[in-house]
Amino acid sequence: MPLGLRTIHGQITLIIGLALLIVVTAGPMLERWVRSDHSASDLEQIAERIHAISDVLAAATPDERAVIVRAARQSGWDVSLQPLSLSERFATFSETEASWDRAIEWLFPPDDWAAPLGGWRTFLNDTRVIAARVDDTTMLMTPVSSETMLRGNFLGQWMYYLIALVTLIILFFAFAIWAIMLPLRRISHAAMNADISDDAKLFEERGSVEIIALARALNSMRNRITIMVESRTRMLRGISHDLRTPLTRLRLRVEHLPQTPTRDAMLSDINHLDTLLTESLGYLRDNHGQEAIERTDIASALQTIASEFADVGFDVTYRGPNRLIVNCKPIAITRAISNLCDNATKFGKTVAIELRQIAGAVAIDVIDDGPGIEKQHRQRVLEPFVKIDESRGSSNTGFGLGLSIVSEIVQAHAGTLEFIDRQPHGLLVRVTLPSR
Repeated sequence: MPLGLRTIHGQITLIIGLALLIVVTAGPMLERWVRSDHSASDLEQIAERIHAISDVLAAATPDERAVIVRAARQSGWDVSLQPLSLSERFATFSETEASWDRAIEWLFPPDDWAAPLGGWRTFLNDTRVIAARVDDTTMLMTPVSSETMLRGNFLGQWMYYLIALVTLIILFFAFAIWAIMLPLRRISHAAMNADISDDAKLFEERGSVEIIALARALNSMRNRITIMVESRTRMLRGISHDLRTPLTRLRLRVEHLPQTPTRDAMLSDINHLDTLLTESLGYLRDNHGQEAIERTDIASALQTIASEFADVGFDVTYRGPNRLIVNCKPIAITRAISNLCDNATKFGKTVAIELRQIAGAVAIDVIDDGPGIEKQHRQRVLEPFVKIDESRGSSNTGFGLGLSIVSEIVQAHAGTLEFIDRQPHGLLVRVTLPSR
């Protein structure tokens, strides 16, 4: 396709040219079809014939005039010779004429050529007439049906306007859908389902030049954001990793100190720092971003999670089907549910994992009997490095990354994460994943 036609400006120009071609081609065809069904002469044709007959009458004798008028009547023309003084009674409007007819004639006036005697709008006794002067005392006059005028004079021009209007509406409507609405909807859908960790181009670069430029600019912006995030992530990962070496040396030195309460407190702080570093490195690792989606027996994965927690002394049980196949990222989902169970065991005594299939989706519920999370804090706890431990009544400390990791994994699966209160106390965290 030539470059000019790949731009919206060029495509609009092409549409206008195509519309003009259709009007020029289809207009005469439609007009001939209309006139074949409505054979009435238009106003200009009637006036032209009246002028022609009046020219013949002007050169004829009185006896010849009577013969000419009689011959015209025999051929179907309702003409008559009238005194020229009768033209003084001509009016330019009629009380019986419809307002719609006046408006149509005002919008589509007769062609620009010699007007009949009294003008194009001439009425005598509320009857529309066309008259032509024969000599100083005589004029030739014929009555004109308003319906005949409307059909003949209006339809010929109106067909061109109608074809042009309908053609432009149809072409521009199709153009707006094909060249603008569908590409923008595709870009909007891609933006809504954006995964910054995916290396593939997020926005498909096809369509008009302007749409391609927009998609290319969005892909470039996404690449710059990805580079910025990766640079900061590498920096934080390096800092967290480099802290482990001096922290390990510090642990070894403290362990060689005499057994005192101070030594125990120092070891506790070192262990806490090690936990925080492990948590931060786990968050920055972001392995779920690169993991591929595959068919997974999610029921088996949830049973394994429950067994692992139960093996180390926590009261965690699984309720649901023994087998349920879902397309997902298995390691990421395992990490998310494990984080939820870890939180639940910190704040509750008993935890249950429930799995069930609903219409078009799979629901995973992690239920505990702890104090729950207040509604005003539920959105904030999904943010990285936000801790609201007082809402759960626990002294456990951390970076507050567990739920943010869960939220990111659920979003990567186009799922939803909900917090639901239990009665009389406790919390139900529901992860809903599309079954695809």
